[in-house]
Amino acid sequence: MLTAKDLERLQGYDLDLQMELVNGEIAVMSPSGYESDEVAFEFGAQLRNWVRPRRLGRVTGCGAGFILPNADTRALDVSFVQASRLRRSPQSFAELAPDLMVEVKSLTDSLVKLREKIDDFLRLGTRVDVLINPEKRWVEVRHLGEDAITLRDGDVLTLPDLLPGWEVAIAELWAPEFD
Repeated sequence: MLTAKDLERLQGYDLDLQMELVNGEIAVMSPSGYESDEVAFEFGAQLRNWVRPRRLGRVTGCGAGFILPNADTRALDVSFVQASRLRRSPQSFAELAPDLMVEVKSLTDSLVKLREKIDDFLRLGTRVDVLINPEKRWVEVRHLGEDAITLRDGDVLTLPDLLPGWEVAIAELWAPEFD
């Protein structure tokens, strides 16, 4: 069974691969589609621009890894960790479950697999999950043990239990179209 240290060593070989450690096995991640990455970047920018001046915590993108309490090492499209839980950025992986995780479905992603990943993170301590589907233009918000809430254009996402006062209009997340 492989460990997070084994994953770090493999990534040190400059293979230019994004990898996760799931149930003791290496999973190679393919690049996401352009649109899904643009949506993830927009969500992260909106969140970071609100969090950073208030010094509430850390917002990271898909390159940041988390060593979870079950020893898996996973990455997310966007994540947030409260400042009180992560006072300094680790040079390697953060050894905790983030407070907020965001996954953006790309064309090659399976909703079933994404929801399984989300369920794992919620069981391991993540407080809120946001699943974004740019193709269908919906956002799903989940908390452990509660039904998902689906938001669409015209709705506003708020996370009052985690980020009181922060909000983003769902319609602002989508990739713009230029004439």
